[in-house]
Amino acid sequence: MKTMAQAKIGSSVKVVRVHGEGALRRRIMDMGITKGVEIFIRKVAPLGDPVECKVRGYELSLRKADLDMIEIE
Repeated sequence: MKTMAQAKIGSSVKVVRVHGEGALRRRIMDMGITKGVEIFIRKVAPLGDPVECKVRGYELSLRKADLDMIEIE
């Protein structure tokens, strides 16, 4: 299983599954991160957290803890 936290800067990934439960999983899905969506990893903050991504035409910053819950291919 590969997660978004392991993706390289400048790469495009496809979401396979969003792990987690309850409100946290729902929050990630409400941001547009659902099964089958393409995500482009734009850049990483100097200390490694957060990561800026492009999802469905808009910019989104995600924490490393959230990235670990997103399974990619």
